[in-house]
Amino acid sequence: MTMSTEETLRLTVAALMQLTRQRQPDVAAAIGLTQPQLSRRQSGKSAWTLTDCDRLAAHWGMPTLDLLAGPTHAAGCLPATRRPTADAQTAVPLAPSAPAPPAPCSAAPTATPAPAETAAAAAPAPAAPASSAAPAPAPALAAAATSSVPRTPRRAAPAGPLPDLIRDRVVAALTEAGGDADVAQAALIKRAVPDVMALFAASRVGGRYEHSEFPPTAGILQKRSQKGADAIWEGRPKWRAVDLHRAARAGHITVDVTALDMNAAYLAALKTWLPIGKLTHSEGDRHDPKRSGVHLVDPGEWLTPDLPSPLGSRQEPGPLWITEPTLRALIRCAGMDLCTPPKIMESWTSGASEGLLEKMRRALVTVRDEAIDNNDEVTTEYVKSMYSKFVSTIGESAANREIRRPDWMHIIRSQAFVNLWLKAHKAHKAGLTVVQMSGTDELHVSGNWQAVFPEGRGLSQVKAKSMYTLGGDE
Repeated sequence: MTMSTEETLRLTVAALMQLTRQRQPDVAAAIGLTQPQLSRRQSGKSAWTLTDCDRLAAHWGMPTLDLLAGPTHAAGCLPATRRPTADAQTAVPLAPSAPAPPAPCSAAPTATPAPAETAAAAAPAPAAPASSAAPAPAPALAAAATSSVPRTPRRAAPAGPLPDLIRDRVVAALTEAGGDADVAQAALIKRAVPDVMALFAASRVGGRYEHSEFPPTAGILQKRSQKGADAIWEGRPKWRAVDLHRAARAGHITVDVTALDMNAAYLAALKTWLPIGKLTHSEGDRHDPKRSGVHLVDPGEWLTPDLPSPLGSRQEPGPLWITEPTLRALIRCAGMDLCTPPKIMESWTSGASEGLLEKMRRALVTVRDEAIDNNDEVTTEYVKSMYSKFVSTIGESAANREIRRPDWMHIIRSQAFVNLWLKAHKAHKAGLTVVQMSGTDELHVSGNWQAVFPEGRGLSQVKAKSMYTLGGDE
């Protein structure tokens, strides 16, 4: 299906903003708009005008018809002086390196080229048959993603800042797709696993610790059957305030409830204490905060019925294997007299760091924030796929041959659940009524939640998913 001129222009604007490292407020100010006005144009809620097109073209230093010829052609016409200094190291050959392309950008083109002509005009003159002339992916990600053999030492310094590796892959995908956002997004999501592993490798350059990628798997982390699970309890919540719901069903009370959604839960959970090397066994009721792993514990008794336990929806009593974040949360709760102290019976742990994934996490957060500001759904979905697939494949997955750390997978998931519990505790402490908590990111509360949590799509913000009333006519 052929895209309209308006759709093509929106893709072109997004691609040029990526290339020039500009955000919506910068471009809006340059062309005489406000950021909300530019946002509405980019989201399709209002139309770009011809005057806007002239001002955009002048801002990026090219004739208007070159701007309207599509993202590939416009990227090739972008003056080198409009690209950031770091872009000199960018690995994506968007503009030809030959002295002159077959159809150079001109100061006064006579007509908008057809799509096929546009692609030819923006591409370098081929030195080989057309079948071998496809643009190469960004080497900083692609080269690292092609090898499935662990490397020690293995990391070459990236050509530029880590966020650029993500941005450049998006620009390359849009270029390869001829500006088709759906095709580019599908291609990026398909490459999410190797790309995020290459980003992780780049983020570990100069790291203080050399982590193990394929340590021996402790028996407790091995699956009990081919399609089954291991013995680790992650603490996934499924809780509701039983007495409150019972009173509402009986018609004794009515309660207005807001269902809140925690943004990018697994991305936030990448900041957690992870074991660096192989796990070693120990016994005894002692917790070392400088180590991390999994622990067999008697969790103690939960004493706070109007607040969920960090243990999640487990009902049966007795000892169980839990992860580091869950244990730390229980110890913290015991210190606040919310439960009796947990008793550690045995552990599998290693020396740990809270910063193993921090550089990668910050890069993903930076690009995610930019994409949200720019209404760039292609990049937003790509980043989401990168961090979610990182978590889901680092355990033991045929989709990821670069690492096997089931302990990391369990710990990151548990950290997401603990982060949700911390939000529930914050709400409870601020005087809100916690009505329900479930999944990775869903918290239902009653009361003035805006006074407790900032609203928005940022990592430290929350979104209101829905509102409903318990009791009354329900």
